[in-house]
Amino acid sequence: MKKIIMVTMLMMAMVTTAFAQKQAKIVFNKTTWNFGTFPESKVQTCTFTFKNEGDAPLIINQAVASCGCTVPTYTKKPIAPGETGTMKVTYNGKGKFEGHFKKSITVRTNGTPEVVRLYVEGDMTVND
Repeated sequence: MKKIIMVTMLMMAMVTTAFAQKQAKIVFNKTTWNFGTFPESKVQTCTFTFKNEGDAPLIINQAVASCGCTVPTYTKKPIAPGETGTMKVTYNGKGKFEGHFKKSITVRTNGTPEVVRLYVEGDMTVND
């Protein structure tokens, strides 16, 4: 009887493993970028780097900024397991209020986590 139970448990474990889905996993090197203090006339750009630490190709489905002054561009092709990609973010504060700002970029993927938030912040001055 013990052998039957053990064999049954072993078979269930094998079936569970066989049906386990491969999944992508996105890991960013950092999630916040501080531009420091800069004049309104200077457009700011930074690049976030991420890695697929999963075992399936990673796809970024969408990257949306919290306002039109912040524009994300990213690697469009699938990122193989173990490979890296980039998310370039440009901030143009021309005509915006001076002082401290913090903008978010919502990144949606086919992996885990499905949603990641990145942030860019800084202190913009009106004078050059």
